Order: sequence, then structure tokens, then C-alpha cells
Amino acid sequence: MKPVLPPPLFNARCKACWFTLAVLALVVASFWSLDLQWAGLFSAEGARAMGRFVAEFWPPDTHAAFLAKLGPAMWETLAMSAVGTALAAAAGLALALPAAAQGGARAVARTGLNALRAVPELVWAALLLIAAGLGPMAGTLALAVHTSGVLGRLFAEALENAPTGPADALRAQGATRVQVFLYATLPTVLPQLLSYTLYRWENNIRAAAVLGVVGAGGLGQLLAFHLGLFHMGKTASILVAMLILVALVDGLSDRLRRWMAR
Repeated sequence: MKPVLPPPLFNARCKACWFTLAVLALVVASFWSLDLQWAGLFSAEGARAMGRFVAEFWPPDTHAAFLAKLGPAMWETLAMSAVGTALAAAAGLALALPAAAQGGARAVARTGLNALRAVPELVWAALLLIAAGLGPMAGTLALAVHTSGVLGRLFAEALENAPTGPADALRAQGATRVQVFLYATLPTVLPQLLSYTLYRWENNIRAAAVLGVVGAGGLGQLLAFHLGLFHMGKTASILVAMLILVALVDGLSDRLRRWMAR
């Protein structure tokens, strides 16, 4: 029998091959156009400077008075991320419905989702600080607005890719559009929507910690204050608190996703 040779790596008729070549060309052009100082990054002087800077963080501040401030800040960061994600999930689902439909509403909804997620959380927080003032209100709303754009796009893709069999069966029985969505489409995609929401909650924990840098409350506000004053021990304690909070939320989210997958 004649041996079967594997297909060639490149085929002029293969669209994926041309796309891969275009991506590789973009990567090469990016390296060529950027002035990346690799020698300085891996030099002995750079390593010594980084070592001295990291050594200043030890030991972390463990005084009771400071830890008493750290606990409420951790809770505030967690609360900001939870409320912001919950608001974003509701708004994202509302925007995903027209974004997954056909017609002019689809283009308008997708343009709105692009605008919401194109602006970073820090910029939204800076804008909302003018209206809401300093504190967690601006940070929570900034998380909600930006995450609405992200979840809305993900939800729309999930709705578009949902199996049409259950929905077609209900339509054949004379069900309304609302009934088809509630009893066929939504139960099919609900585990995926919840998975997306939990993943964004994990991301919003990190984002909420950063938003405090612009005065939006939580651990980030403590971090900006003490780092600006070069209180390196207190800064180290804040970073440890951030790591603990992220680890706890990641573990909880992982358990919830495993529970939903059963």
C-alpha cells in the first residue's frame, strides 16, 4: 500500500495558514518597532536594584492598629467587586438580548458594548468621582459600567451559539418570545453565563484593589497612600492582604463552577 503522507504545513488555499502568517508578521513587526531594552532588564545592575527595592518590603507591618484598618479595607474591596459584578451581570444580560438579535438594534447594542468596555475602569472611576465623590460608590459604579460591556459581549455570544432545538420546539407549540427565552434559551446557556460572571468577579477583585489608587476606596486607597509615603512595611501588608483576598475569591469561584458542572 502506498504510504499516506501528512498534509503540508502551508497550503496556498488554506485561509488559516494565511491568517497565521499574518499574525506572525505582526508579532515580528512589533518586536522590530519597539525599543525593548532586554540588556538592561537582565543586567547585573538591574538585578541588584530590584533586589534592594524588594528587600525594603520586609518585614510587613503587623501592628494591631494597622491590621485593624486593613480588615475593613479588605471587606470594602470585596463588597465593591461583588456589587459591581452583580450590577454588571444584570446590565450585561439586558444589553446582550438586542446584541444577539438581528436588525438595527444589534448594531446599536454592540456599539454600546464596545464603548463600555473600551474605556478602562480607572478612567470610568475618575469620571464618576466627579459625580459620586471619593469613596467606594465611584469604584463600584466604575466596575459595573466596564464589566457590563465585557459580560454583555460574552453573554451575546453565548445566546447566539445556544442550541435552537428547544426553542424551535416551544415555538411550534405556540409559545411567545418571552416564554421561549425563559424556558428554552436561558436554561441552556445559564451555566455558561454564570461561569462568565464568576470569572469576571475574580478579575474585579484585582480591579477594585487598583481603583482605590484614584480615591475609590478599599485596599487600593490604602496602597496609594502608604506607597506614596514610602511606608514599605505597610505596603507589603496591603499586598499580602490583596493576595489573600484574590486567593479566597478564586477558590470560592472554582468550587462554584465545579458545583454547577455536576
